[in-house]
Amino acid sequence: MGRLFGTDGVRGVANQELTPDLAFSLGQAGAYILSKEHPHPRIVIGKDTRISGDMLEAALIAGICSVGADVLQVGILPTPGIALLTRQLKANAGVVISASHNPVEDNGIKFFSATGYKLPDSVEEEIENIVLSEAKPWKVAVGQDLGRVIRITDAERCYIDFLKNTCGELKGIKVVIDCANGAAYRVGPLVLEELGVEVIPLFDQPDGLNINANCGSTHPQILQRAVLEQGADLGLACDGDADRLIAVDEKGQLVDGDFIMLICALNKRAKGQLPGEAVVVTVMSNLGLRIALKEAGIKVYETQVGDRYVMEELLLTGAKLGGEQSGHIIFLEHNTTGDGLLTALELLTVIKDRHLPLSRLAAQMQRLPQVLVNTRVLDKDKIMADSNVWAKVAETEKILGDSGRILVRPSGTEPLLRVMVEGPDETSLRELAQDVIDIIISCDAL
Repeated sequence: MGRLFGTDGVRGVANQELTPDLAFSLGQAGAYILSKEHPHPRIVIGKDTRISGDMLEAALIAGICSVGADVLQVGILPTPGIALLTRQLKANAGVVISASHNPVEDNGIKFFSATGYKLPDSVEEEIENIVLSEAKPWKVAVGQDLGRVIRITDAERCYIDFLKNTCGELKGIKVVIDCANGAAYRVGPLVLEELGVEVIPLFDQPDGLNINANCGSTHPQILQRAVLEQGADLGLACDGDADRLIAVDEKGQLVDGDFIMLICALNKRAKGQLPGEAVVVTVMSNLGLRIALKEAGIKVYETQVGDRYVMEELLLTGAKLGGEQSGHIIFLEHNTTGDGLLTALELLTVIKDRHLPLSRLAAQMQRLPQVLVNTRVLDKDKIMADSNVWAKVAETEKILGDSGRILVRPSGTEPLLRVMVEGPDETSLRELAQDVIDIIISCDAL
């Protein structure tokens, strides 16, 4: 698999790249590194709905227990719920088995520290070095020193109650929610219903194979139609592990993470609830978001792509709101990771506070045309180091001048390169993006 950890844990095709052997080793190394200061540590494990989750969970549990750590097994639960339970149960670490928005063939393993934050690069590197090394620093547990599995039967209720405590009642709002046949398939509709929302659930019947299949935050077309057909006030779409959210307004138009961040930031600032009067965005956020925030007097901090880096910037600057265009949004006063359902409740609260439809709230930002093209490559590192690619990027930057920008970056979770071009004219942007893609393809073939 090359380097094990990407921007969101270890990912790969389940039972091909991400094997039970690797999961077992990650369980051993993770338990050792994250909990070596504790004689008998406890580690929370949860997962999404994909079929390979049971296999990888069993291997992880075996690895963790084999070095003397106990497992607190919470079952199917959104990633942010697992981060929350790690803190609430006073565990020494948490592990999520999920590949987020990826197709069912893929799966992933990501770790949380005892505080519920994703691990910094340095700790992931330490785990990785041990996994890849032949020498293992721990003593294998035997007899009474082996770890146990403790099933947490009220995990869903703990997470639902936490979410409900972040807002007031939301009666009078009609919502269609697309659960992506993923981890939010039960808790998503339940928390909305208990807050008084009229809920129409979609894709809430997971079978192990249909997670993210033409549904969820990366495939919102059916949700868009359903909002119009049902006469709903808005639609909400989670991804497979429910740490991101994309919305649909009452007219069936997409409202991505950039719009949601602006809507929530402006409302919080008006209520005096935006610490530092600042928001953290990534390099992929639309220029229109930066313009709207700056015009409102809100400071903008920018970081590289990945909600872990957004979190690092939030902690560094003291800001409490940040996120990505993709819908990973962190409300740090409530949770330590992106949380799709929490984001939904924050957005619904603004609609209730302002008595305005989502389309009017989204109109506070004018989105600049932005073209994003992905291409699959054999070797991301090789292409990112190719001078021919960067010569083409420089040529494109010269064409765009001060009116736009181009970004070329590797996906942290898939064998893809992403080319994003932003500027005033979408037609010319598509041509410029394709020119760069053509160079990437030709270099990848060499």
